[in-house]
Amino acid sequence: MNNSFDFEQPIIEIEKKIDGLKTSSGTDGVDYSEQIEDLEKKKQELKQKIYASLTPWQRIQIARHPQRPYSTDYIKIIFEDFIELHGDRVFGDDSALLCGMASIDGRPVMVIGHQKGRTLQENMDRNFGMAHPEGYRKAMRVMNLAQKFNRPIITFIDTSGAYPGIAAEERGQAEAIAGNLRDMSDLKVPVFSIVIGEGGSGGALGIGVANKVLMLENSYYSVISPEGCAAILFRDGSKAMEAAKAMKITAGDLLNLKVIDEIIKEPLGGAHEDPEKTASNIKAVLNKYLKQYEDMTSKEIADDRYGKFRNMGIFSEPETVKKVKEKTKKPSGKTKEKANKKK
Repeated sequence: MNNSFDFEQPIIEIEKKIDGLKTSSGTDGVDYSEQIEDLEKKKQELKQKIYASLTPWQRIQIARHPQRPYSTDYIKIIFEDFIELHGDRVFGDDSALLCGMASIDGRPVMVIGHQKGRTLQENMDRNFGMAHPEGYRKAMRVMNLAQKFNRPIITFIDTSGAYPGIAAEERGQAEAIAGNLRDMSDLKVPVFSIVIGEGGSGGALGIGVANKVLMLENSYYSVISPEGCAAILFRDGSKAMEAAKAMKITAGDLLNLKVIDEIIKEPLGGAHEDPEKTASNIKAVLNKYLKQYEDMTSKEIADDRYGKFRNMGIFSEPETVKKVKEKTKKPSGKTKEKANKKK
């Protein structure tokens, strides 16, 4: 098991024993098939136990696995006829955000996604999946095209955050993301966002104002990374594990809080264990929601998205505020009549 984590070590030990028995079977001629079968069964039971009780920090580790599928991997499997579109028509093209036209089972859609690299050079070219303002402006240009041609929009979120460098700030990073939040809220076509790995801060939200926000089982979605949170709150970045637990940023936590709408299952061990199966699960959920929204009017679609975000959270008022409201409340007609009779 390449790029394994500490919590996977018991599984790796069993795999080593299985490999050793298989090698011995071929050299000394002894049949170890029964022992191998027992170990395989034990390994499967152990995997079930470990991955059923992962901590938030362990899920974050899986979300950052170097072999985890990226946007391009899912696009190749899920969609047909993908044609990439480039540039924001203001400054340039941002390789950290992939945008283009495609179809899913013959249905035309627009696809947008953060894209990381596998090698150091690819990551340099893709800026480690951290988009500049021109990336978010390109994404919004493609979304406006989707609205013009009445195509649903599908976005894949996988970034530690928008690029925080000086050049990005000089070119209006905050304005670009804020503009996307505003304009996506009013789109007249359905938007479906899937967090496939890291969902970091405004970098994720810049393409995440959707009718349905979905998450893969081992992804996370947060205003800040656990390391950043630990550095600010605890003054110690090494307390990221503790911060991850407190922040409620895993798919299960966010579904309970009604921040997201559905969790998409991953194969045992994570999406990197079987990208084809993961893509198949994503496609099934996308087709379900595409069908659900196909008969809705443009106003119903925009209202649905707006209502989703307006209804997030639980609000309460202090007693002092309630008392002030009661005092300043205008009396109704009946209340006025009673007051006049008393006089």
